[in-house]
Amino acid sequence: MTVRNIKNITPIKIKDPTYVDLYSPWDLKKIGKVECISKKEVDKILDVSSNAFKNNKKYLSKIKRLEILKNCRNKLLKNSRKFANIIALEGGKPLKDSKIEVERAVNGLELCAEALKKSHGTEIPMNINKASVNKIAFTRKFPVGPVLAISAFNHPLNLVIHQIGPAIAAGCPIIIKPSLETPVSCYEFIKLLLESGLPKEFCQMINIKNHIITQKFVKDPRISFLSFIGSSDVGWKLKTMMPPGAKCAMEHGGVGSVIIDKDADIQKILPSILRGAFYHAGQVCVSIQKVIIHEDLIDEFTELIKKAILKIKVGDPRKITTDVGPLIRPSEVKRIDKVIKKSISEGAELICGGFAKNETTYECTVLKNPKENSSVSSHEIFGPVLCLYSFNTIDEAIQKANHDKFAFQSSVYTKNIDTAILCYENLDAKSVFINEQTAFRVDWMPFGGIKHSGEAVGGIEYSFSDLLYDKLIIINSNNITL
Repeated sequence: MTVRNIKNITPIKIKDPTYVDLYSPWDLKKIGKVECISKKEVDKILDVSSNAFKNNKKYLSKIKRLEILKNCRNKLLKNSRKFANIIALEGGKPLKDSKIEVERAVNGLELCAEALKKSHGTEIPMNINKASVNKIAFTRKFPVGPVLAISAFNHPLNLVIHQIGPAIAAGCPIIIKPSLETPVSCYEFIKLLLESGLPKEFCQMINIKNHIITQKFVKDPRISFLSFIGSSDVGWKLKTMMPPGAKCAMEHGGVGSVIIDKDADIQKILPSILRGAFYHAGQVCVSIQKVIIHEDLIDEFTELIKKAILKIKVGDPRKITTDVGPLIRPSEVKRIDKVIKKSISEGAELICGGFAKNETTYECTVLKNPKENSSVSSHEIFGPVLCLYSFNTIDEAIQKANHDKFAFQSSVYTKNIDTAILCYENLDAKSVFINEQTAFRVDWMPFGGIKHSGEAVGGIEYSFSDLLYDKLIIINSNNITL
């Protein structure tokens, strides 16, 4: 498969574009080039979105939005194989997981349509005291305005579905900036939207290589909502630049922790742990990074996971037999190797892995007892690395699992309901899973972090609700008596 030119999608003509080469993260072969905007186009692009919102009644009725979402869903389903191959090529996600991502994306569009169908206002009680006599009041849902979405590389199709889909359903024009490393999925998806009847003014894709240009969009008062998926350092900085009244949703990272109590069946749960730790080479914001296991089980579990990792196939993501593909860029391989070697020098025991297979891939790595304040344990590693710790009491396990900065998703494996509830009550996390790994997600559930891990809640229905506000109407009439 050859990808050539990935352009911006906007009615505005890009007069002096610059270009960025696009490479496959697996073999580093050039697969195309990406057209990037300059600061000259920022104001015009914002005008397009702002004017589309002002005229949204002309453009997009609810019936039209539902029709577009349905048509796009059907087109995406027909092009499933094409999109799976794109995800594997540009993002390095193994083909079997890329296929699942496309399935989720198709379902995500269905969820957007369902959210729109179910959306409704609320009647406000009146005629209950002298002040409210002869009145009726209710609310209706209205779109907040133009959306700016900044997306990430690790789910290049499904993330943009979660950002674009709810905006279209809500009636909000959107400007989306995909990752420069994985723009093809977004580009091809927006083409499907336009083919499905979406006015070109309602969804613009912009490629930006200069962060100053990104900041110009964030600061502009024409933007009513910022949807950001990426690192916490960048996200919080951008939030400080937002204009008064603008809302945001921030999806950052975490240090996924799993507690395994002494009554857990470690052979049964092992595949779940491996999936949570090494899916997409650990490049997921809710990957398992720490396993805190009862001291009676840690030796047996260590041997089991060591043997199981030998069976994981690391390699070409385009092959259906591959389990773990490359990291997004060679510099990430070097970064992770440096962090691991530092942890070992500080006293961590290397159980398996600990080396780069080649320039683009890193072997699945397990470390035992790294220092709890080491980078490999206290910062989001975003790579195929798992740290093992033991505990004696469940209170000790909870203390080790909780993190000063991050709080996203945590897991507990136990057969004891009291232990499960104790962990649910005391773990610092937005979500706690019982007998399920931290990287679990379905697209209709609430998804998000607290502390440094993010702000607001993702998930199709929740993202859709964030893009609406309640507008109150009160009617006064002598004929209103009930």
